[in-house]
Amino acid sequence: MSHQGMLADRLLSRPSLAPQIQSFIDHRTALIKIAANITGCRSRAEDVVQDAFFRLESAHLPCHSIKAQLSYMFRTVRNLAIDYYRKQAFEQRHRGSEEEGLTVEQQEGASPESLHQCQETLELIAEALEQLPERTRYAFEMYRIHGRQQREIARELGVSPTLVNFMIRDAMVHCRKHIEAAGRHA
Repeated sequence: MSHQGMLADRLLSRPSLAPQIQSFIDHRTALIKIAANITGCRSRAEDVVQDAFFRLESAHLPCHSIKAQLSYMFRTVRNLAIDYYRKQAFEQRHRGSEEEGLTVEQQEGASPESLHQCQETLELIAEALEQLPERTRYAFEMYRIHGRQQREIARELGVSPTLVNFMIRDAMVHCRKHIEAAGRHA
C-alpha cells in the first residue's frame, strides 16, 4: 500500500478529524498564499502547509469551534513559514562555495600551532573580561560579540551612548593589557 493510501486510511479511521481535515482542505489555497508571502516561494509554501497538515492530524485537539480550528491552522502555517524562512536565511548567511571549502587547509594560519595560539588568546580575553565590572563586560560582549548597537545597549543599561562607548573602549584596553602582560610572563 502506498504512503498516501496509508495516510488516507489513518485519517478515515479518526472520524473526529473529518471536519478539521475538510476545513484544512477548504482553506488550503489561502494557507499556501500566507506561507508563500513569508517564504517567498510557492513550492516551499506547499511544504510548510503539508507540515502543518501533519501537525494538525497528530495534534489531537479537543473539539473547538470551527473559528478556533481555523485560527490554529493559520497560526501554525504562519509560524512554520517563519521558522522555515529564518532557517533559510541562517543557512544563506553561513553558506560558502565549494571552492572556499577546498581551500581551507591552504589558508595561512590554519596550522595546529596557530590554532593553539588563537585558543590561548581567547582564554586570556575570557580571563580579562571576568575581571571587568559586570556592566562594562555586558556592554563589551553585546557590542563586540552580539553586534548590538551602542544606543540599544545604552537604553538597556539606562546610561548614555557615550558612556557605553567608553565602557567598550575600556574593556578593549583592559583585554590588550592582559594579553600583553601574559606574553611577557611566557
